[in-house]
Amino acid sequence: MAHSSDEALTDPAQFWEARYLSHRGKSGAVWSGKVNAAVEREVSGLTPGTALELGSGEGGDALWLAGQGWTVTALDISANALAVGAAKAAELGLVERIEWVQADLATWHPSAQYDLVTAAFLHSPVDLPREEILRRAVSAVAPGGRLLVVGHGAFPPGSSHDHDRAAPPLPTSGEVLASLDLPDGWTVETNESVDREVEWRDQGTVTLTDAVLRVRRVV
Repeated sequence: MAHSSDEALTDPAQFWEARYLSHRGKSGAVWSGKVNAAVEREVSGLTPGTALELGSGEGGDALWLAGQGWTVTALDISANALAVGAAKAAELGLVERIEWVQADLATWHPSAQYDLVTAAFLHSPVDLPREEILRRAVSAVAPGGRLLVVGHGAFPPGSSHDHDRAAPPLPTSGEVLASLDLPDGWTVETNESVDREVEWRDQGTVTLTDAVLRVRRVV
C-alpha cells in the first residue's frame, strides 16, 4: 500500500509540520476550527481562569476557551498549526488571551500551574509517550484546578488502525485514570465513554466514541 510523504516520516516534528502543510482544505486549515464536543460539555460550567492545552493543533479548543474568558497557553509541536490558530485569534480579537507555544510534549515539563489543563485527542501515528505526558500534566494543575483528558474510545472510520488487529487498543477513561497514578487529594468528576453522532467526511452520519476523564485537584 502506498503511503503519503508525511506518513513515511518518523520524526514527530517533521511529521506534524508536513501534515499541517499538506492536508489543508479550502479554509487553509486541516481541522474545522470548532471546539471538541467533550471539551465544550466538560468546561462550560466551570469558572474561567488560566488554562493549558496540550497538543493544541490549530487551536479550536484554545480559541473557544479564550472566548469563554479563559487565559490560555496553547502548546503544540507544529509551528504551522500554531500559525493558523494565531491568525484566527487575531481575527476574533483574542490575541491577548492566548499564548501560542511551540513545544515537543515528549520532552516538555511544566513550569507553571493552571486552573485547567486539557489534552484532547492526544494520539499520534508517530512516537508519542502519551502516558508520561499526562502524568507530567498532573503537576501542572493548581490546587482546586482540573485535568481534562479526551481521547478516542474507538478508532474513527477510515483510520489506518480501524481494521488493524495488530494495533494496540485505545485506552478507556478508566485506564487513563489508572495510568495517571494520582496522589491523595484528587477527586474524579467524569470517567466515561460518550457516543456522539457526527457527519464524517463522505461517509454520512457515523457514531464516534470519546473516552472522557475529568479529575480535580482538591488540595
